[in-house]
Amino acid sequence: MKLAYYIKKNSLKDDIRVSRLLDTLRDGGCLLYDVLSRDGLEDGTEALLSIGGDGTFLSAARVAAPAGVPVLGVQLGRLGFLSENSPEQVAEALLAGTYEVELRSLLMVRPECGLPRGMSPFALNEFSVTRISASMLGVDVTVGDNDLPTYWADGLLVATSTGSTAYALSAGGPICTPDTSLHIIAPVSPHNLNLRPLIVPKEAPVTVVPHSRDGMVNLSIDNSSFRVPSGTRIEVCEAPFPLKRIKLGNSSFFDALRTRLLWGADVRNNNGN
Repeated sequence: MKLAYYIKKNSLKDDIRVSRLLDTLRDGGCLLYDVLSRDGLEDGTEALLSIGGDGTFLSAARVAAPAGVPVLGVQLGRLGFLSENSPEQVAEALLAGTYEVELRSLLMVRPECGLPRGMSPFALNEFSVTRISASMLGVDVTVGDNDLPTYWADGLLVATSTGSTAYALSAGGPICTPDTSLHIIAPVSPHNLNLRPLIVPKEAPVTVVPHSRDGMVNLSIDNSSFRVPSGTRIEVCEAPFPLKRIKLGNSSFFDALRTRLLWGADVRNNNGN
């Protein structure tokens, strides 16, 4: 089995847990290479190991998704919603072949001013525009042919169902199972009480035009960001391909909600005692 691995954090490259994982896979007959030391993924690569936390997984997804290579997260970070598996679980599952591949929808973001050189237009979690100073934004949004009321807020985001447990959750959006076919439009700290997060079909194109008295706004695509002029037209739609994510048999979205976000935590839910 030919595997690439992606390690974004330099301190992890000498981590004993990483060394043990790679040695175990090599001893099991896997061919391994560091994708950051090569010019992209090599032909015949069957999976990309994202070693770190969820931020590393987002970066690895941008490398793997266009090539159709599945990503498997190895949890060595903090929260671990996307990278939820221990090195030991990963080695055991890969060598035994006990895993499955699920599809996760991606966003494609196209600002009319273009993207900085080398920046990917694809997002697994969300796209957002936010203010750069104390002045709030006025954000015009169109869904398909329908104009929404202007959002007056610190910013606005469009999230996938995968991203519902990320920035969108902090903005008051709903939690959605990853297989739900939708996008979430959510204002960030809105200055009006009657504009709330909105769920739209993922097939519906969304156009966002932020306005700021500062003349510039911050545009983020997952964990990458840059500034664009106020009034820039930004088109957001479903990407033409999904991300392939490797899921181990012991993983459950609802278990992750309980253990990582303490979903439903209540003293009255303590086994009936």
